[in-house]
Amino acid sequence: MASAAPVGGGGAGAGVGVGAGVGTRVQVIGGTTRLKDISSVQGVRENLLIGYGLVIGLQGTGDTMRNAPYTEQALQSMLDQMGVNVRGIPLRGRNVAAVTVTAHLPPFAGPGSEIDVNVASIGDATSLKGGTLLMTPLKGPDSEVYAVAQGPVAVSGLVVQGQAESLTQGVPTVGRIPNGAIMERAVAGSLEDIGDLVLILTNPDFKTAVRMADAINAYAQGRFGRPIAQERDLRSVVVRRPGNISPTRLLGEIGELAITPDTPARVVVDQRTGTVVIGEDVQISTVALTHGNLTVRVTEMPQVSQPDPFSNGQTVVTPATEVAASEQDGHLAVVGGTNLQNLVQGLNQIGLKPTDIIAILQAIKTSGALQAELIVQ
Repeated sequence: MASAAPVGGGGAGAGVGVGAGVGTRVQVIGGTTRLKDISSVQGVRENLLIGYGLVIGLQGTGDTMRNAPYTEQALQSMLDQMGVNVRGIPLRGRNVAAVTVTAHLPPFAGPGSEIDVNVASIGDATSLKGGTLLMTPLKGPDSEVYAVAQGPVAVSGLVVQGQAESLTQGVPTVGRIPNGAIMERAVAGSLEDIGDLVLILTNPDFKTAVRMADAINAYAQGRFGRPIAQERDLRSVVVRRPGNISPTRLLGEIGELAITPDTPARVVVDQRTGTVVIGEDVQISTVALTHGNLTVRVTEMPQVSQPDPFSNGQTVVTPATEVAASEQDGHLAVVGGTNLQNLVQGLNQIGLKPTDIIAILQAIKTSGALQAELIVQ
């Protein structure tokens, strides 16, 4: 298993957020970001652990042994190890649940370190609230045991059930045990074994990689008297560590350097939530547009035709349909500009809903006036 370091995170960039509502105001966001927040060290990462265990002490909300035979088998095996022979005896208690236990193995964690674990039911248990996880070995991809988990499960969800109705809030079959696992063995590897440090960008970009290398070299010129960084491609920058400084100290120093990450000209649209995010470098060629909602209403009003008395006619239902159409007034407006601020001002002046902005952006992209990538989620 590879070692890992908590260096890295989401990149930052300027953009526009549009929420749901009428006449939503668009805001511009931007700023500089530290290198350690937009990059991670290659070969230094977290690892995943997983285990199978039992949660006991539930108030009748555990697995039904008939529907979850693996829970009964696991309970019998545990009792056998404790000298209790229950073979051939049916177990029908509802206070036990079979769960999977997962955890993220932190970088360079040694024996005795405590880590958080997540617990999730795999049977038909309705809630893990009030339960306690029994000792569960956590294994890595190499099938070696790296940690052991045990402790009370903290559940945020709840379920209340009656004879005719039930109420469920959150997910009561998933819980968490803070510091619930103790490391039993260390992961092989250290920073000293890596050699040249390779910083991997969270959001790959050529210009961001160049800015990162320039910032590191500007700092290293005064600190070591020579440049130490070289951009390799759009997602990585190689840092050659001087011999008179440790890797940990070097990463700590250059991680505080701040740059302005470059973001691609991109518009992201989420039609389900009505969210629009526009990148800083998005440009729209000057276009004239108008937008109005067309509403068509179809009303069915069936009528009954009744024959005259003492006639041979039959009662029939004749259809009657009324169709009405209405359209809101649309004002022709000119939208365009060489920067994000002009675009935001144009959208705000029109006073559109987020769904209308989404439709307009898609139409502008089709016309070829949107000089950016449009991503519809």
